[in-house]
Amino acid sequence: MKKIGYILIGLLAHATHASSQKDPPFLPAFSEDFPDPFILRYGNEFLAYATNATGDRANVQMARSTNLVDWKHITSGDKLHDAMPQMPPWARSGLTWAPEVLQTDKGFVLHFTARDKKSDLQCLGAAFSSDPVGPFTSSAEAPLLCQTELGGTIDSHAFRDNDGALYLYYKNDGNNPQFKKPTDIYVQRLSADGMKLVGEASALVRNDTSWEAHVIEAPTMVRHGDGYILFYSANHFGWETHQRLSPYAMGYAMCKGPMGPCSDAAENPILNSYNDKKAGCLSGPGHQSVFEIGGRQFISFHAWAATKGCRKFDNKRYMYIAPLLWKDGKPQIGLSVRHKTAR
Repeated sequence: MKKIGYILIGLLAHATHASSQKDPPFLPAFSEDFPDPFILRYGNEFLAYATNATGDRANVQMARSTNLVDWKHITSGDKLHDAMPQMPPWARSGLTWAPEVLQTDKGFVLHFTARDKKSDLQCLGAAFSSDPVGPFTSSAEAPLLCQTELGGTIDSHAFRDNDGALYLYYKNDGNNPQFKKPTDIYVQRLSADGMKLVGEASALVRNDTSWEAHVIEAPTMVRHGDGYILFYSANHFGWETHQRLSPYAMGYAMCKGPMGPCSDAAENPILNSYNDKKAGCLSGPGHQSVFEIGGRQFISFHAWAATKGCRKFDNKRYMYIAPLLWKDGKPQIGLSVRHKTAR
């Protein structure tokens, strides 16, 4: 625990605002293709999980760090380690998205999105392992959840409240071109083992503002003091050739409780793409996750790899990490951990 404490002191020493710094406020912590990153603190190390590696090299790729700054892919010989090498019977490999891991009394539960063989839609699954590195396994014949009439379901996120109650947040895939429906973020109670949904679902927020465009997704529920804050990402995630920057961005909603109701923040989005001589380049920041060290919160997210001229470099999304700060009950994102004054 002392090692983690020293890491925390170093990372937070100057992680406030970047206006007076020479370096850009956001520098990637892991310059590999690592979309939809989720970070789990386990002992004296940090484990990161991400969407399937290109070329079908891993359903769930992983990386490891002892200080949040230096990351390496976990490998098995000369191949990427796969946290879930065998897909459950209902799912096809190759489209395994947004993995997140929940620690329970019995072990670890991997919540993920995958392609359902029956409906050919993206749906949610859950797999179990006694080790956070895996292998995670599931013998389920059907998805944990799939809103087939609403385009499918993606981006599951498990949240444990202070009383120990578990909740699962997710998004209907209404922006699927075959459906062209609104997208909502839902919440539903989760069983104590993290493997089953309990009770009815409630819709919390919908894509109903201009910056969100046709989609909201990637929910992350955070408790700060007595309040509940639901982070999410919105707009098209990609960086297309005709776009100067990706329109993907991050916002949040204030919620009365883990089941809502929730209302969008007036200052949304709180992090979006930019190209500035002083601030540098950031394109398509989003799909955040939040984790704690010693009671202090950090946020991870991905953004597109870019050239010095702020053009798309290749088809990779890098992982970024920064302190999650608060002012008057509202979230703010500090200097990234790779910034020289935050090390």
